[in-house]
Amino acid sequence: MINMRKNTKLGVKLHNCEKVFLTIIGVCTLLGLITIVYTRSLLSTSNIEVERMKEQISKQENVNSALSMQVDELASLSTIQNVAKAYGLSYNNDNIIVIK
Repeated sequence: MINMRKNTKLGVKLHNCEKVFLTIIGVCTLLGLITIVYTRSLLSTSNIEVERMKEQISKQENVNSALSMQVDELASLSTIQNVAKAYGLSYNNDNIIVIK
């Protein structure tokens, strides 16, 4: 007689609670990875915005510096005397108030 056996798959049998536990671990791992990718994306977007703001600040500082030079130039004594003469006014040093 020939002995016929069924080929059975060898593997680890898991109970229902173990399957649920492994599923929960898999879902948590997946959610963790998605969260990491999302937060890094937000961080990258924020860094780009910070760099844009720094560039705008730098440009505005240059404009402010140029305007400050114009103010200093217009507030010079010779300019004040020329404007006073043009309007028929007399220059009196006691009437000048410097505001800073």
